Amino acid sequence: MIRNLIFDIDGTLLDSVDLHAEAWAEAFREFGITVPPGEVRTQIGKGGDQLMPVFVPKERLEREGETIEQFRSRLFTDKYLPKVRPFPGVRALFERLKAEGHVLALASSGKADEVERYQEIAGIRDLVDVATNSDEAERSKPHPDIFEAALKRLGHPHRGQAVVIGDSPYDAEAARKAGLPAIGVLCGGFPEAQLGEAGCIAIYRDPQDLLDGYDRSPLRRGLP
Repeated sequence: MIRNLIFDIDGTLLDSVDLHAEAWAEAFREFGITVPPGEVRTQIGKGGDQLMPVFVPKERLEREGETIEQFRSRLFTDKYLPKVRPFPGVRALFERLKAEGHVLALASSGKADEVERYQEIAGIRDLVDVATNSDEAERSKPHPDIFEAALKRLGHPHRGQAVVIGDSPYDAEAARKAGLPAIGVLCGGFPEAQLGEAGCIAIYRDPQDLLDGYDRSPLRRGLP
């Protein structure tokens, strides 16, 4: 059994990807940058440090990047965060995993207060052993920093004793760079083929599907 499970949050546990995309698109419009939410959505899973360079010219990013990110953060908290809901089965999945002896970690590119709020929305605060945030990572996904921070908090478990569960190819890429296998979920909206190409060893529809298939999953049976 793989003991240490490192979960992404947005798009994996919470139905928030579209809301993040809309918040970024609205923030960009505020600064005169027109980007359709659909285009932004393909980049959700990255932190602002990796997402903004895709849409903002380098010179302007150096000049206004921090201001844009601060505006986006306030906008998301005030307007979009109240709309975030957990995917089906999140609480029940975490209860089952704890009962089976797993250690549960959260690794998010979100800020510390966002990660705290996310645990409340998902109803899992009492079940989480470790929660990292953007303050603990110099670079966001697809860089491995946030997963490396989670591994450090978990006491650097032996190879084969930790796995990442995420919804985006950026999760899988970051996991690979950190020396971790990744399990994908489709509820964040990324195509199954894209998650497979990124290296996911197994793919499930959502947390409920992972719970339903737990006994046959790599989480229970170990790595292939």
